[in-house]
Order: sequence, then C-alpha cells, then structure tokens
Amino acid sequence: MNASFASSPLPDAERLSAPATHIGELLVRAAASQPEHGLRLVADDWKTAKEIRYPELLSLALRILAGLQARGLGPGRPTALLLEQAEDFIPAFWACALGAYVPCPLAPIRNDPERWEKHLTHVDQLLGHPALIIKAPANLRTHGLDTLEFDQLLRSRALGKVQAPVPDAPAVLVLTSGSTGNAKAVILSHANLLSSLAAKTESLRLAPEDIGFNWISFDHVAALIEAVLLPTHVGMIQAHAAAERILSHPLSFLHLLSAQRATLTFTPNFLFGEINRALVQAHPPPPALDLSRLRRIISGGEAVVVETASRFLSLLAPHGLAATAISPAFGMTETCAGSVFSHDFPAADAGFELAALGRPVRGMQLRIVDEADQPLPDGQPGELQLRGPMVFRGYYRNPDATRAAFSRDGWFRSGDIGQLADGELRLVGRSKDSIIVSGVNYFSQELELAISQLDCVDKLFIAAFPTRPPAADTEQLVLAFFPSFPIENGLRLHQTMIAIRNTALLLWGFRPSLVLPLPKEAFPKTSLGKIQRALLRRRLEEGALDAHIRHANEIATRYFGKLQPAESEAEQAVAGIFADMFSLPCDAIGANSSFFDLGGTSLDILKLKHMLERRFDCAPLPVLDILTHPIVRRLAARLEAGRETGGAAYDPIVTLQSSGAKTPLFCVHPGVGEVLVFVSLAQYFVNERPFHALRARGFNEGESHFTDFNEMVAAYVAAIRGRQARGPYAIAGYSYGGAVAFEIAKTLEADGERVDFVGIFNLPPHIRHRMSEFDPVKGAVHLAFFLSLIDRRQADELPDKLRALPDQDFRRWLIDHAPPERLAELDLDLEKFTAWSLLAHSLTSMGSSYEPSGSVRSLSVFYAHPLYGNKADWLNDELRRWDDFSREPNHYIEVDGEHNTMLDTRHVAGFQAALRQELDCVLNGQ
Repeated sequence: MNASFASSPLPDAERLSAPATHIGELLVRAAASQPEHGLRLVADDWKTAKEIRYPELLSLALRILAGLQARGLGPGRPTALLLEQAEDFIPAFWACALGAYVPCPLAPIRNDPERWEKHLTHVDQLLGHPALIIKAPANLRTHGLDTLEFDQLLRSRALGKVQAPVPDAPAVLVLTSGSTGNAKAVILSHANLLSSLAAKTESLRLAPEDIGFNWISFDHVAALIEAVLLPTHVGMIQAHAAAERILSHPLSFLHLLSAQRATLTFTPNFLFGEINRALVQAHPPPPALDLSRLRRIISGGEAVVVETASRFLSLLAPHGLAATAISPAFGMTETCAGSVFSHDFPAADAGFELAALGRPVRGMQLRIVDEADQPLPDGQPGELQLRGPMVFRGYYRNPDATRAAFSRDGWFRSGDIGQLADGELRLVGRSKDSIIVSGVNYFSQELELAISQLDCVDKLFIAAFPTRPPAADTEQLVLAFFPSFPIENGLRLHQTMIAIRNTALLLWGFRPSLVLPLPKEAFPKTSLGKIQRALLRRRLEEGALDAHIRHANEIATRYFGKLQPAESEAEQAVAGIFADMFSLPCDAIGANSSFFDLGGTSLDILKLKHMLERRFDCAPLPVLDILTHPIVRRLAARLEAGRETGGAAYDPIVTLQSSGAKTPLFCVHPGVGEVLVFVSLAQYFVNERPFHALRARGFNEGESHFTDFNEMVAAYVAAIRGRQARGPYAIAGYSYGGAVAFEIAKTLEADGERVDFVGIFNLPPHIRHRMSEFDPVKGAVHLAFFLSLIDRRQADELPDKLRALPDQDFRRWLIDHAPPERLAELDLDLEKFTAWSLLAHSLTSMGSSYEPSGSVRSLSVFYAHPLYGNKADWLNDELRRWDDFSREPNHYIEVDGEHNTMLDTRHVAGFQAALRQELDCVLNGQ
C-alpha cells in the first residue's frame, strides 16, 4: 500500500473543530463531544446490556493499539479481524483505525473445515499475509496465519500512539465475493468513508440524540459503516445484539427496538416477512411495544417488496411505528454501503411491486447506460453506474477486477439494471451472475459447477438464476438443466431433479423453488455459447416456460404420489412444521409426505426434533424416532402414542430411503456408531434403490454396547436378512464400517448367498494397530473432530494435553471449548457426549483385536485423502492390501475430500455419482 503516515497526538479542542482527515479521529471526537454516549451491548437474555461509553472505548482501543505496536506492526499493514462479538470487534477495529492499520473483518465458516481452510488461505494470499486478531484460538483453526489474541492485546496498560494517514490512504478492506466465489477485497479510503458519513448524516437527518440498533454481523459493510462508523461520526448511542437470536426469534427484533428506544436501524426485506408471519401467528399476541421513537428503518441488501413492507407498517402502527419509518435504500460495498435513500415510502410506491430507492446522497451521481456505456433517457432501463467521492477506487491487489469494474470514463459498473425518473432510482434486475436470498449474495457459477459433477446432467446446459414471484419477500432460486439421458425417461428425470435439489441445498443451505428440466433449444445462448440467464429469467416470468413447469410438476406427482390430506390435529401440526422447515405452503405437504423426500438433511433432523418437542410439549424425542418415522402420518402417530414403556427392541436397520426397484444398499456406520452421515447421500437414491443404514447398539435408553466383533456382525446379518431374505446383496461401510461390511459379506457368502457389491469407504483391511491407539481420551477427541467440535490441528495435539487432566475431565474440556452454536445444532451436552464417546470407544476396542481373514468375490474401494500422509501412498501401501482378501480383481475409485469430509456437503454430490455408477456397473455384471 502506498500511503503516508505521520505520528499524531490526540487532537486538542482547536483541532476537534476542524474537519476530520482520517476515521480514527471520529472516535476521539465522539469521546470529547459526547462522553455520556457510546456502546450498548445487549446480552443474550435481551433484558440487560453492557455499556461502554466513548471515552472508555477510546481507552480500550488505545490499549489494544499499544499491544499491536509492541509487536512491531507498522502502519498500513492489513489486519484481519476474526471477532464475532461487538465487545471484541469494535475496540479492535478502532485500535486499527487509530494506528493506521487497515482492518479487514472476517466471518468464520462453521462446520465446513475444508471450505474454511480454502477461504482463509485465499485471504492470507490476497492480503499479503496479514496479522489476524482472534478471540478464542481453541475454536477455529487459523491455518498458519500470524495470529494475535485479543485478550492478550488488551492486557497492555500503556496507550498506543495515534497515527495520521493521508485521506486517500486505505482505511478498511471489505471482502466481497467474486463470480467464482473467491473473495475480492474492496479498498475504502479515509476520504471515501468521511464523505459518505457526512452525506448519510445529512440525508438521514441524524443527531447525537439518535440511538442506533444493529444486529448484522460486522463482516457486512452495512454493519461496519452504518452501525459502527456512522453513529460514532454523529456521536450517537449505538446498541448491538447477536444476529442468531433475532433470526431464530424474529419478534425479538421489535422487543429490542422498543427496549433500546432506537431511532435508527437496518434490515433486509426478508425480516419484514418473517416478522409479519410471526405477528399473525403469535398466540398470545406480543406484549405492548413502544416503537414511537423509531424514525428510520433502512432496508437494503435486497429489493423491498411494497406489499410486505406496507403490511409490516400496518401491523405495527398500533405500537406507535410511524407510517413513514421504512427507507428503502441502495448501496454496495464499493459505494460505502447506503448511498441512495427513499424517504417517500410507501406513498411514492402505490401500484408498484418493488419500492423505489429514492435519490442519491450529496456528492453521488447516478446514470443509466446501454451496453456501450451510453446514457439512456429517463424511464428507460439499463445498467446502473455510479460516480462520487464515496465510490471506491479499486480492489486490493486485483488490477484485472478493478479495470473490469469501471467504464472507460470512470463510472463504477454496479451490475444492476435500473431506471431513473425525475432523479429517483428503481431497480428492475441484475446483470451480474448473482442471486440475492435473504440479503445474502450467492453466485450462479459456484452452484452450476457443483451440479456439473452430477453424471445425469449435460454440463453445457445448467443455469442457476433468481426469480421473484409476485409479493415474495425475497428472491428465489431456479435451477434449469438439460439431462445427459433422453428427457423422456421420467423416472430418471425425477431422480435427477432430486439430486440437483439436494446439491443446491447442501451447498447453499436452502432449497430451490423450482428445478426445471428444459430441452436444449430452450436455453438462450450468446454467440460464444454462454447461457443468458437474465433472458431465461424473463421468459420464465413471462410464462414462456409454463408448459415445462407443468411437465416437471407432473413428474413429481407421478413418482412422489398424490398428496393425502393431513387429517388429525397431530398430522396437521407435523405437516405445518414440515411446511415451515422447507419454506413450502401448507397445501404442499400431505399426510404421506416424507421428511427425506422433501430434502431433509442431518441438521434438519435436529431442528425438526426441537420443533416437535416444543409443539407437542413432549419429553426429548430420540433421533431414531424421526429416522424411522419420516412420513407425516407415521411421525404424528408416534408422537400421539408417546414413548413406549420399556422401549422397542434394538433394530440396527435405519431406512433412510425406501423407494426404488433396484437391489437395496446396506451401509454400515463409521467408528462413531451413528448413521446421520449417510442422510444426505441416501437422498440421491430416491426411486432408484432403497438405502438402509446400520446403527450401532447403545444409543437408546437401556441398550448395552456390543462387546464382541462377531456378535455385532451376526446381529447385522440377521437384521439385513430380515429386510432382504435372499441375495444378491449390496453391502458397504464407511471407515470402521468397511471392516464390518467385509465380514457381513463373508458371512452371507458362507450361507450360500450372492453378494454382488461390497463397498469400502476409505479403510484398509488391517485396522488393529490403528484401533489400539484409541484410548478413551483419543477416542473422545476423534469423536469431537468427527462432529466438527474441534479442528484437525486440535485433533492431533489435544490427546497428549488432555491425558494430563483428572479422570473424565477430558470430555468436559472438549464440551467447554466447543463452539456453542455447534453444540446447539447437535443437541449435545456433556452427558450425551460422554455416552456417545463410551459407545464409540466400545467399537474401537472391538476393532483393536480385529484381524481380517478369508475373502469375498471382489470389493469396490472408494479412496479419498487420508488423515495422514498422501493419497498415492495411502492407496498403494494400505488400501490395495484388500487384494489379499478377494477372489477377483478389486475396483479402486478415487473420490474428492478427506477421510472425514468425503461425504460432507462439499463432496457428497461427486461421491454419490461415483457410488451409483459403480453400483450399476457391478450389479449389472459389467
């Protein structure tokens, strides 16, 4: 970074009256002019708040700055902030601002270690090996970055020396995704930010008496600028609360606004819709709220739906909310967030579906241009371009992206399609390849690449694009494709539609509203062969694709069956919960609807468990009950019957997918004993072949663990034959389960049955030595790693550390240091983790005496990266030893991912394609 810096003492009264030249001065001025104002940090109980006034915040920031300077960090250095709590992030951010470091907020990626490592490695390279300030190093792997712990920096009692950068120097770096999903870093200078803050203050008519309320995470530009910098610039009180509580309890947003007496806040449109639904369904109605002070709800990040936002205002009018409180806004990271505001909603939007965005702030210029960057007359749609002092000048260390972002005459290309009328902006679409759902940007190419891994799809004819049905609260995802097989094959087309839906769900966390098979000629393409997604969207919304939609619906009805109405009160309640979970209308769920057919994942099972327990006010519901009763009618009957006294007899079989005429597949659990790892994989087999998982004994109350390997194998063989009396059989096992599957296959062959498929998922035949290493401590650590409670580095280092603790305390340590949100997702506490780790230890103890012998006809070995060493040595030195235990040549199939991630959200689409192809080949005798 080319920037100049000068050491600067704290400004005196005379300097405070001069215009600020860098953002660090904003905090100094707030501390001097509004010493009674500052931060309110709302506790998780919503009832209490910790106050940090601006003078105290300044002192905290200067102490952290002293800690940074003591470690030799020079001004201008990029400094990444991996701090999720406002109490940590805001002081660290101001320390960077005062020291002329260039902060870059990061948000952690939970439960996907591989994606997190890729992202962090990219950020490290992009920012030139920045310092990384973290709060709790035990909870996230930082992959070799130069880390500084927040609490240690704060221990300094000295005050750091304020640095004064020139106005054009970079002030912050904000990450924004590129078209391939790799982050770009937007450089916002001090001059950019100061001009933006002055213009926002004027447009929003802010004063020190205002109170801001924020719930958005700090990696989002709106939170950084409009919830931290803007209130500090004005000298306002700024209240902050955690996003998780508001997203899970939308009405808490209103309670907090009322309790904090907020006058300014921000939210995307989707939250209006969530609150509207919650208000209508609330029984009893929410207590009285006082929203009379709330002057401005800035709504950006996605289009404001007039009907949704107007309904929000109407529902809350009895609580004092002004009819003019919502200000639709437009802004981007590259424009210092909000730069266009409408103060005429809803009066100016009668008859429109989407709200106008209003006029630009002082200094910002807008124009609408055609494809040649030539300005268009008022009212004509074209690309929105912007210019002004708050518009960034480029992406950090990315000159190609910077050049592409600007026209030849220096206007920033927004990528949005809009129109101007009398100076007011309306957006009518997107020209960039992105989809905005609930205020979050997703990039089409990322999902299209994942879907291209499916062997049933023509890789040249895949399109992911948004649509917005009338009055929808947010954009919805459409996935169009052309199959790689004759489109007339209805059964396979149905299976492909499910596979595409599951791939989208696992990658992005939400379901597409429409998966649409189309003939090739229905895909509009440029002369270079690029699919024109915007034109495809227009054809969809104009009704040109209605016949194809009807065909897709007919396919779904044919193979899912006609919906049967939910009859009893319990059935209707379960159906309503399914509808809420899968964002479907209630009439789309019937008594015969299956949780798994609707796309339920392993995490959805745990969410469903909590929702059912709350709705039915019942005792803790075993996960097995959901796994074995996935259909609305059966699950409702199970809940009405209550828990059976004495418990049902142990049955290892959990049927995750029951449809299809091909040979059923039986998959044996890994070394942790549970089968949730197979849930996503099983959904790719809908209407193809049944998918049964085998779950270890000991999860349910009163069940003892297996104590002998042969006893376990015999129990599993008996259960398999109870489901399928005669061969040919298809048996597979993941990790530890591979050895069990081999023994099951041997037993069935010895009984005179054909076993045509034996699948081994990344396990060598000789496991005795490996299993003997798993004492209770290492077993508990391994389970914690498998459950994403710890990362790979911790899994390697913790066993020696935890063995020094008193008996049983190692499990408590693992739970105490696990991410709380992950424990909540898994419904896991110390008691449950202890029981699970004891079960897992019983399995590894049996494995420590296991030695393979005999043979089966042949095996299909799927191999991924091992936990240790390289893939080539793993294959040749370990896995190929299976050749000693087969009578015919084995198949070795390479798959993506590592041993513990090969079936996770990033790799299951590729894995299922390899597995299904191998099953078809082997079972068809090819």
